[in-house]
Amino acid sequence: MSKASEFSGGEIEAGRQLFRGDWTFLSAAGSIESLPKMFGIEIAFAGRSNVGKSSLVNALTGRKTLVRVSHTPGRTQELVFFTGDPVLRLVDMPGYGYAAAPKQKVEAWTDLIHAYLRGRANLMRVYVLIDARHGLKNTDEPALDVLGEAAVSHQIVLTKADQVKPAELEARIAEIETQLAKRPAAFPQVLATSSRTGQGVPELRAAIARLKAERGSQVHW
Repeated sequence: MSKASEFSGGEIEAGRQLFRGDWTFLSAAGSIESLPKMFGIEIAFAGRSNVGKSSLVNALTGRKTLVRVSHTPGRTQELVFFTGDPVLRLVDMPGYGYAAAPKQKVEAWTDLIHAYLRGRANLMRVYVLIDARHGLKNTDEPALDVLGEAAVSHQIVLTKADQVKPAELEARIAEIETQLAKRPAAFPQVLATSSRTGQGVPELRAAIARLKAERGSQVHW
């Protein structure tokens, strides 16, 4: 799934067009009450703290500073919404696994995320970012379990793929796809990306454009 051949030239172009607009910050929600009204369709990005979520969203949108990139785990403390398309919104979720914050605060984020996943009818997919150098870890399992329990479509996206040798990367993808086979809500194929080199970014854009085209009839206004 990491190869451009998985997508037609038309799909790659559709992905480029989707993200060529002026993507901007829309709102941030620290509680379920402060979530923006459901509108259009939403694509969310989840992952361990410091896995590269902010960098990948910036790479997707072509905006180097759309999302603040921090070297301190746990800086994203809210659900952050971005807009740049009449129908599609992007959502940056708080990192899990480790956070530079009190336990009580982390628990509050966790409750918010669970409520969002279970109650957001226009959430079409969650992209779960995994560091290509390490693969799935025990800290990823609870997040995948929650997504499965909420029956939310989700797909694994490897980050920092440029830092892994090609043969090792292919083996890691195969290993993860085998692990995903037991998760019905998980998309069966894995995408490999690098925010630094741009590897896999056109394919991820194409995947999101394809999803928008397939689910556009389910838009919530």
